[in-house]
Parts: sequence; structure tokens; C-alpha cells
Amino acid sequence: MTTLTDTRVLTGRYLAHLRHKPGQLAATVAFPVMILLIFAYLLGGMMREPGDYRVALVPGMFTMTMLFGMSATMVAVVTDAQRGITDRFRSLPMSSAAVLLGRATADLLISAIGLAVLIAVGLLVGWRSERGLGAAAAAVGLLLLLRFALIWVGILFGTLSRDTGAVTAVQTLEFPLGFLSGLFVDPATMPPVVREIAEWNPLSATAAAVRELCGNPGWTGGSWVSDHALLMAVVWPLAIVAVAAPLAVRRYRRQGGTA
Repeated sequence: MTTLTDTRVLTGRYLAHLRHKPGQLAATVAFPVMILLIFAYLLGGMMREPGDYRVALVPGMFTMTMLFGMSATMVAVVTDAQRGITDRFRSLPMSSAAVLLGRATADLLISAIGLAVLIAVGLLVGWRSERGLGAAAAAVGLLLLLRFALIWVGILFGTLSRDTGAVTAVQTLEFPLGFLSGLFVDPATMPPVVREIAEWNPLSATAAAVRELCGNPGWTGGSWVSDHALLMAVVWPLAIVAVAAPLAVRRYRRQGGTA
């Protein structure tokens, strides 16, 4: 079979597992919704203009949701390796790249479902795309592009890990990485060095680009990267995929019988 056919078959396999584990999909969808509601209705009151903050918050939460799936992808890769499923795939006459592409495609589709639910909740809390469906569709495209890039980071970490202990470390780092950005607060309020890191964080570029496309309020730091958020929201994910995907495929091919 060709790589494309193998990818399609394996994508279907990964998605079929959700029928037997509906709770896993429900948790994937519900967790970001819960975080959004906490920020919108509990922590948002600390802001000077809670209503405006909610509108600025939602694009940041969309972006944070793309990050949350990284550890979930890593868990799936490590679990398949521990159960011997990876070795079984490796013994079959199929493209090794297709095994990882199938995982990436399935996780991207699952993320799209979660994002759709979060968009619906965002509309309920007052968020709107002020520049029409075309701009909103472009914003969704940028979010899924970031998610696709982070999926490959999760796959790479999964192929480098021998147990789920490393997954805990990645999960622990997701929140600091999200907060060290312009997702929830203006980087200008941060100390100089921290502000610079936050502005160059790939998550900041995507969140700022989504706000720009949807006509939502936000904050601009005046730096080159913040002034070119749309460009960087494309460049960052493509650069991440260009590095992580080949490394993940190479690592998968070299694993042999080890996990």
C-alpha cells in the first residue's frame, strides 16, 4: 500500500478506538471548556474591563487548547509502544511514516472537534468574530496548523520516552509554557527578559493572529514579532513541523524492538 493509503487506514484505526473510550473524548473536550469558564467568570473579575477581557481571553484559550493536546499525543505513542502495538506495525509491510502520520491526522481531527465545542462556548460567554466567516475560518486554520505542529512535538517526545513518567513532566510544563506568553495577559506587564520570551513564544503569535483576524481586542508589545503576528503564526508551526516530524520518523525507524 502507498503511504497515503496506509495513513488513511491507520487514521481510521485510531479514531475507531474513541467508540470504545467515549469518556476520553469527553474529557478532552470538557477540560478546556472548564478552564475557559474559570478564567472568564472567576479570574476575569480582576481585570479592569471584564467584558473586554473575555473577548481577548477566548482567542488565547483557543490557542492554549492546541497546546493541551501535546501530552495526550505523547501518551498515545508511549502506550502503543508499551503494548507492543508499535512493534506489530513495524513488522507489517507498511510505511513507517504512515504510522506517525495516521496518529497525527487522527489527533488533528479530534482537536478540531474540541475546538468546535470551545468556539460554541466562547460565543456563549460573549466572544464574536467581528470580521466575518472568512476571517474566522482563517483563524481556525492557524489554530489547527499550530496544533498539527505540536502533535509532531508530542510524537517526537513519545518516541523518545520509555514510560509514561516523562509524560507527567510534559504535562507539568504545558501550563507554564502557556502562561509565559500573551495568551492571558499583556507581556508588557512582565519583567523585561520574561516579556521578550513571552513575545517570541509561538503561542503568542497564534493568539495575536487570531485576535487580529477576528477583530478582537488584545495587546501589542511594539516588538517586531508582535507587529508581524500573522506571519509568525504561519512561520512558527511550519518551522516546528520541519524539525520535529523528520526527527520523529527517524527515531521511530531506529527504535527497533525498544519502546
